[in-house]
Amino acid sequence: MMNQLIRAGVVSVAVVAGLAACASLRVTSDVNAALAGSVHCHTFAWAGSFRANNPLRSGIANPLNESRLRTAISSHLASMGVQPATADADCLIGYGMGAHTAIEGPFPGTWDYGYGWGWHGAYGGPWGWNEPYVYHEGIIAVDLYDGKSKQPVWHASVEQSLRGLTGPAAEQRIEAAVAAIFAKYPH
Repeated sequence: MMNQLIRAGVVSVAVVAGLAACASLRVTSDVNAALAGSVHCHTFAWAGSFRANNPLRSGIANPLNESRLRTAISSHLASMGVQPATADADCLIGYGMGAHTAIEGPFPGTWDYGYGWGWHGAYGGPWGWNEPYVYHEGIIAVDLYDGKSKQPVWHASVEQSLRGLTGPAAEQRIEAAVAAIFAKYPH
């Protein structure tokens, strides 16, 4: 009975931690302060799209997710009063999504406490672990350019993995990422 209560508690903590992680996406944003005050976006055009002959496209850039990303970006721009243009757009919008494998220490010859039973680690000892942590990191980014000079005005990216996601699950993650990114939009 006690083991079942402990397991239920551990599962509950894991679920709450997972939900909290989704609610607070880490966004990195950068603004070209010299241009930001003089560029006013009332209309936009796309700076480009993923190239069909790019070898990364099949592994990273799902064309359906690209379409979902463009839709989410368009929706957020429309909610701010920025409309698509057929010619001479005030601003150009670029975007990207991808993934890479990231590795975090500890590295050989270092010591870090982790989970496990028994004697582990470079120097031996209880509860030690000296293996690197390998994970897949996903990135979604949006870029804003001045339509006349083609100079970059704003860049924002968020760590958001789409690994293994399709359909509504991918759409939900993309929407959450774009919402977090546009919270940093320079007004």
